[in-house]
Amino acid sequence: MGDKIKLFISKHNVWKIELTELRNLLNSTDLEESVKWGMPSYGCNGQNVIGIGAFKNHIGIWFHQGALLLDPHDVLINAQEGKTKSMRSIHITKKSPIDIAVLNEYITEAIKYAQNGKKRSTTKPRKVFKENIAIPPELEEALNSDKDLQRMFEKLTPIQQFDYSEYINTAKRAATKASRLEKIIPLIKVGKPISGLWKAK
Repeated sequence: MGDKIKLFISKHNVWKIELTELRNLLNSTDLEESVKWGMPSYGCNGQNVIGIGAFKNHIGIWFHQGALLLDPHDVLINAQEGKTKSMRSIHITKKSPIDIAVLNEYITEAIKYAQNGKKRSTTKPRKVFKENIAIPPELEEALNSDKDLQRMFEKLTPIQQFDYSEYINTAKRAATKASRLEKIIPLIKVGKPISGLWKAK
């Protein structure tokens, strides 16, 4: 397993220091390290607790039950405010480096909830969740102009649709949104989840 994590870090050399620092921090906790969806994942009690993704301009630290976290430092990112979902993330950039003390607060709280078996509850059925996914305008336009793409997108699971939508929604610049859209269209057309972006690297 360690070799797979090292390979992941080696593929993102620009973030080597930050990823190594994050890995050391997470491995100092009670979380178990693994690789899921081609990325480092950390969990306990059979739950996925934290995941790490590395991108061109930032590192994403995902908290699978992030909606439970108090977020006193206002650093958690939510692409769909008001929607029923649990995942939140913290972005690390070169201009916004890792604050170990702050990050450790969130990790400690996330571990506590996982150890207690606490999850964000939802009373909405899966169908409603699917209907409430906030598809970004850029993706919606592409779907409307390509019926095959639309058909394949509708075959994806709700969480897969959410992942693709969040990938576009979290981009701040129009150019980045367009670039991300171009990357995901081939995956959607063959019915693959967004994790295929990183597995292909």
